[in-house]
Amino acid sequence: MRIVTRPDFDGVVCAVLLYDILEISEPILWIEPYEMRFGNDEIKEGDIITNLPFVENCSLWFDHHYSNQIDKSFNGAFKIAPSAAGIIYEHYCNRFSKDFTELVKETDKIDSADFSLDEVLNPEKYPYIMLYFTLSGRNKADENYWNKVVYLLSEYDIIKVNSDPEVKKKINIIIEQDREYKNFLKNYTTQKKHLTITDFRSLSVEPKGNRFLVYSIFSDSLVNIKIRYDKINKEKIIVSLGQNIFNRKSKVHLGHLVSQYGGGGHSGAGSCHFHISEAEEKIAEIINILLIDEAIH
Repeated sequence: MRIVTRPDFDGVVCAVLLYDILEISEPILWIEPYEMRFGNDEIKEGDIITNLPFVENCSLWFDHHYSNQIDKSFNGAFKIAPSAAGIIYEHYCNRFSKDFTELVKETDKIDSADFSLDEVLNPEKYPYIMLYFTLSGRNKADENYWNKVVYLLSEYDIIKVNSDPEVKKKINIIIEQDREYKNFLKNYTTQKKHLTITDFRSLSVEPKGNRFLVYSIFSDSLVNIKIRYDKINKEKIIVSLGQNIFNRKSKVHLGHLVSQYGGGGHSGAGSCHFHISEAEEKIAEIINILLIDEAIH
């Protein structure tokens, strides 16, 4: 039996819960949603997929993404909810060895981007949010770190987790990165009506930073679209959409929108990717949809 999940905070907490409740015999398979969307040969019987699209071979599936809904029977649980971890916690209620209520509550908050402006600008004051920002699937070399955080959250409270030397080092790096990232956002973001477009394709290396900072800088925007090259495959353009968490007036379901382009996500966020040969045309289509006055007010 093996957990298959994505390396974000929700995926990590899903792993914490599943390790507590089930007999897991193999290491976690960490994988991104786009690698799963059209099936994945690595998925085998006995696998527990969570926070990712359904694949036929799995034995259990837990998810909450609008774009991942299926119309076939399966073992596990699915519903539109703040987090996949919350679905697992509800599914196995009262069977855990310890009380994970606080951890799941914080995961719901984080995965639904229910942040205050201060939490975005000063995440170091909020332990769970700070830990969340240290988790990213962009670098496969971080796999040992993802596994370590699963272990730490299984054993210790959040204060002790963030006191771990490796976690603390990453927290300090994130704080410094965010200072620089604000300048990148100001220099590489343009605004068209209620839409901001952050285009990092002219940079040799995509800058890293808090993805919610753009909403604090362009406070009157409703949706941000971020465009960048895939880190490994420069023939691939990744497009990420997000609703302004401080100005939630958008009427576009972003998960539904990107699902029309082979992507996935929630009502408030989603992503898809294109080959460079079709990227300009498809990006222009998405921008046009997001600029329609009837769609967003």
